Amino acid sequence: MIDILIVGSGGAGLTAALEAKRYTKNVVVLSKTYPTHSQTVQAQGGINAALSENDKVQIHIDDTVKSAHEIGNKDAIEILCNNAADAIKWLDDIGVPFSRDENSNIAQRQLGGTKQTRACYSSDYTGLKILHTLYDQCIKNEIEFYNERLMLNLIVENKTVKGLTAFNITTGETEEYLAKKVILATGGYGGIYYDYTTNSYATTGDGQAIALRAGAKLKDMEYIQFHPTTLDKNNILISESARGEGGYLVTKDGKRFVDELKPRDEVARAILEKINDGQEIFLDLRHLGEEKINEAMPQENRLVKEFCHLSMENDLIPIHPAAHYTMGGIKTNTKAQTNIKNLYACGECANNGVHGANRLGGNSLLELIVFGKIAAQNATDNLEDQSCSFTTNSKQYQDDKKMIEDIYNKNVELDFYKYKQDIGKLLFKDIGLFRDEDKILEILDQIKIFKTNINKMGIEDKSKIYNKNLVEFLEYKNIIDLLEPIVLSALNRKESRGAHYRVDYPTQDDNFSKECLVWLEYNQLKVEFSDIKSEI
Repeated sequence: MIDILIVGSGGAGLTAALEAKRYTKNVVVLSKTYPTHSQTVQAQGGINAALSENDKVQIHIDDTVKSAHEIGNKDAIEILCNNAADAIKWLDDIGVPFSRDENSNIAQRQLGGTKQTRACYSSDYTGLKILHTLYDQCIKNEIEFYNERLMLNLIVENKTVKGLTAFNITTGETEEYLAKKVILATGGYGGIYYDYTTNSYATTGDGQAIALRAGAKLKDMEYIQFHPTTLDKNNILISESARGEGGYLVTKDGKRFVDELKPRDEVARAILEKINDGQEIFLDLRHLGEEKINEAMPQENRLVKEFCHLSMENDLIPIHPAAHYTMGGIKTNTKAQTNIKNLYACGECANNGVHGANRLGGNSLLELIVFGKIAAQNATDNLEDQSCSFTTNSKQYQDDKKMIEDIYNKNVELDFYKYKQDIGKLLFKDIGLFRDEDKILEILDQIKIFKTNINKMGIEDKSKIYNKNLVEFLEYKNIIDLLEPIVLSALNRKESRGAHYRVDYPTQDDNFSKECLVWLEYNQLKVEFSDIKSEI
C-alpha cells in the first residue's frame, strides 16, 4: 500500500514528491517517460516573483488578475503571488543555478503582459535547470520512481480513489497500484495539436481524460494558449525571453507591427493575421549583438543554427504561432483537491483558476512549485485515517487487463496515426487563434466520425516489450475522449475572452464571467457555466 502516489514527473510532480517526503516515507512517483523528459524543460523564459524594490506582490497579483480576464480565481492568484518569493528562495537553496546580476542577486527579466521586471531566470534554460535540480533532490531523498508506466485508469470506489491501473511499457503487463492518496501531475494537452504545437507529442492530456472518465470535473477546456514565436515549419519554441530582452517582431521589410510585450494571445493573433494575409513574419534580434544573445539566449541561438541554418545575430528568424500551454484542466480548489475524495491535481493538468482566460508569462513554473507543495501538504494530511479497505485485483484492473488483451487481438482497418495528424490540423484551424460557430460545429461532426472509427483501429505491432505502437494508440484514445469537452466548451462560450477568440462574438460578455465546467453523467457530457468559487 502506497501512502502518496504521484503521477507525473515534471516540475509539479517532483515538487509534490519532495514535499510529501517530509511527512511520509512512502512516496512513489509513476511516470510515462523519465523525469528529465518532462515538458517543464520547455519553460525557458523565467519564473515570476516580486523581488525588486520597484515591484510589489500586489502588482504581481494585479497583473495576474488582469491577464485572467475576470475569470481567474482571486484566492488562488493571491496564494500564488504571496508564495512566489518563498518559492524562489527554496529553489535557490536547493541549488537551482539562477543567473545573477552585477550585485550577485538573482537576475530578472521582463516578460509579456506586465511592465515589471519580474521573471527570475537561468539563461534560457530555466525550466530545465529547475527540473534537473528537483530530480537531483528526489534522488538524494530516496524517492521511489516507477518510470515508463502509462496510467490507464483510476480505481474509484464509492467516489473515493483507491489507486490506479497502469501499462508497464517495459514488460507489456497491466499493473495495479493501490494508494491512500493520488496526486495527478500529468501535464497539459497541447500535444493534441499535432504538427502545430511546441509540446512533446506525449503531452496528450492523459490525466484530464482519465480523471473525466473517473467522474472528475474539467474546467475551462476551451482555453489553449498559443505561443507567438516558434520556428516556422518545425514549431521549436523561441522563448518569450527573446522579446523580453528586446527582440522585435517584423515583416519581411523590417517593419514592426505589434507591441512585442503585449499578452501572448494578442501578439499571436497579430502574427497569424499577417501570415493569413500571405506575409512572412520574423523575429529580429540582430540589434542586440552577439555577446548579449549568447549570454541571454544561448540555447535558442543554438536551435536556430541547428534547425534553420541561421544565426540570431545576423539573420531575421522566420516564426509562426503554435499551441503551447493549456489553461483548462481538472477542476481543483485552492488545496489542490478534486471532486473525487483523496484525488488531488497540480500543475498544468489542474485548473484552480490561477490563470483564468490567459496565463501570464512566468507564472507557469511558479504554479508548479507553489501548488505542487500545496497538493502534497493536503494529500499527506490525515494519512493515518485512510485505513479503509483496499482490495487487490480490482474490477478496474481486471477490465483494463482485458482491454489491453483485446487491443492485441484486434484486426486493424484504419490507421490512427493519419487521424491523429488530421485532428491536429483541424484543431489548429477551427479551435485555434480564431474560432466561429460554423467551424466549431463542423469539428463536432468530425468528432462523431472519430469516435465511430476508433472501433476499426488498433495496432500492427504485436510485441510485448516497448510497444510504442500500443502506447500511442492508448494516447490516441485519450485524445478522442478530450476532444468533445474542448470543442463543446468553445462552442458554448459565446464571447471573446483572453485566449478564446470568437470572430462571431468578438467582444467580452459579462454574462460569461464564469467558469465552464464539463463532466460525465451516465456516459453523457454535461456542460455548465458556474460562478467562480474556490470550493469544489
